[in-house]
Amino acid sequence: MISPQFSDDAKEDRYGHWPEAPQVLLHRLLVKVESVLLGKQQVIRNTLTALLAGGHVLLEDVPGVGKTLLAQAFARAVGGDFKRIQFTSDMLPADIVGGVVLDARSSELVYRPGPIMGNVVLADEINRTSPRTQSALLEAMEERRVTVEGKTRKLPVPFMLIATQNPLSFEGTNTLPEAQLDRFMMRLTIGYPGSSEEKRMLEQYADGNRIEPDRLRPVIATEEWLQMQAEARQTHMHPALLEYMVQVADATRRAPEVVLGLSPRALRDWLRASQANAYMEGRGYAVPDDLLATAEAVLPHRLSLRFSAASMGEDAATVIKRMIRDCPMPAAAGSGKRR
Repeated sequence: MISPQFSDDAKEDRYGHWPEAPQVLLHRLLVKVESVLLGKQQVIRNTLTALLAGGHVLLEDVPGVGKTLLAQAFARAVGGDFKRIQFTSDMLPADIVGGVVLDARSSELVYRPGPIMGNVVLADEINRTSPRTQSALLEAMEERRVTVEGKTRKLPVPFMLIATQNPLSFEGTNTLPEAQLDRFMMRLTIGYPGSSEEKRMLEQYADGNRIEPDRLRPVIATEEWLQMQAEARQTHMHPALLEYMVQVADATRRAPEVVLGLSPRALRDWLRASQANAYMEGRGYAVPDDLLATAEAVLPHRLSLRFSAASMGEDAATVIKRMIRDCPMPAAAGSGKRR
């Protein structure tokens, strides 16, 4: 967890315009979300890192482990306008982005906003709808706008999409296209809770004091969140770290077992996530550990492996770990522990 203690003079100067250091607010937000999703500190932190970096998050896991719970908790804690889209097999693109309808009063065609027009949008079970409907999110996720009947409309600011999906082995699911997967900054897995956390959850239900997401109050105002995102993007990246990132990407594109390597968008998201991770630690500069801490969540879902590699039990996460281990970290960027 982030420590709320910040006594360094440089930090005080940097965040002097804040009533209290932004890291204190972020720590408070993490604690608030953790009160809903017990024992999942790392997943909660990764989700916050992605959203702080201006990215979108895909939560993939078996049903019932808290994917929707986590998305709702973040939406409530961050504040802003919250919208939820429950994806089904018969859903159409207009059900997401909205459409033009006839106004009975004026007898004119007017735009009816869809649920995508929110600050925090929960796309629940995104892989249960058709690829055509899934593609309706592409423009919204990257350009932060939608086009309906030839007219482009901007999405609210800030805009964050948290999507959930069940594993593809479950009945009634459709594979997300590579173009859409690449637009998610992170793909995370929650996993089953530990025995102690699961027991604590049952005790809360039994005693009637379980905290539900809709009871959470915003910890951060929308204006504060936008300021934090802007400050995070000002985090300094040493040129040697940028060179290291390029080497890792090039290694994935040259690897014989990889069909589709890391895209430039993947490197941009890795950069933003590393900057956000440093910002959450109260630093105005990134270190190698910021890259190492975010790589596992940001990079693997961008790779496509050949069938021969997958048949031998190798997955994208293993390939990324090997690339990061084999590419030498520049000495000029400092030292970092490899994971």
